[in-house]
Amino acid sequence: MKVGARIGLPIGKATRNAFGEALRDLGHEYPNIVVVDGDVHNSTRTGYFAKEFPDRFFNLGIAESNMVGVAAGLAASGKIAFVSSFACFIMCNAFDQLRMSVAFPRQNVKVVGSHAGISIGEDGPSQMGIEDVALALALPGFAVFSPADEHAARALTRHMVETEGPAYMRTGRPDFPVVYQPESEFVVGRANRLRDGGDLTIVASGLMVAAGLEAAYLLSQDGIEARVLDMHTIRPLDEEAIEAAARETGCIVTAEEHLLAGGMGQQVATVAARTHPVPMGFVGLDNTYATSGSTDALLERYGLTADHIAQKAREALSHKQRPR
Repeated sequence: MKVGARIGLPIGKATRNAFGEALRDLGHEYPNIVVVDGDVHNSTRTGYFAKEFPDRFFNLGIAESNMVGVAAGLAASGKIAFVSSFACFIMCNAFDQLRMSVAFPRQNVKVVGSHAGISIGEDGPSQMGIEDVALALALPGFAVFSPADEHAARALTRHMVETEGPAYMRTGRPDFPVVYQPESEFVVGRANRLRDGGDLTIVASGLMVAAGLEAAYLLSQDGIEARVLDMHTIRPLDEEAIEAAARETGCIVTAEEHLLAGGMGQQVATVAARTHPVPMGFVGLDNTYATSGSTDALLERYGLTADHIAQKAREALSHKQRPR
């Protein structure tokens, strides 16, 4: 993967791998964790937990709706219930069960969707989760997470275990660039400022955080200094950081590996519009499904690269500089 290569970001583990390892380790601390999977545990990495705790792991086959119902029942019985499949399968196929059995009664169910975004590459569009964040945000009471790297994925997995209530986290298939250190701190609902700058702010989530840092480097070559925020928690959203970015830098560009409709960028725009409207740009999938191809080729084709973020930033800045 080329994301982050120009600024020397090392490639670490896939966020799905980090989630699987964290869940397995947490299983020793929390004997009430149970896991429900849809015959894809080798891919979601809940197989790590299954191998360690076979009596607390339930493979229900390719039956996402049933999986969510069982997880809701386990949660109602006092368990911390994780339910995992590919992001597109668990969020699209089981949405009604997530709504009625988990969101409505606020059950302690943790939904983890792997293979999110188009970076799954050759697996093809039928398995790409590009609507999952929008669907999760449509469920009142759900916390929604999009980790940028392996360290963020581990920290957010622990948070899901330690916090009562429904939550959704998306994970990725390929190995991600590493932007954090193992000891980095993550506070749910508070964006991490990874770079300072006064000309504009890049707000990114997931894989696009590394691309956002790379875009900031490219912009700095032209004398443009960008603040970069990692919006790892999309709900609850860090409204304070967004308002500060708008007031202090006067321009915002968002970047996400998701459809623009209903994604993180729209959430940021809503806050900016309410608190301090500024010129904005949006990087994401624009009303389209992707095709099959290599990760780098797809990110380039659909405009999810540092160069595209930098270009969108220049466009937004031109509006900021226009006399009023």
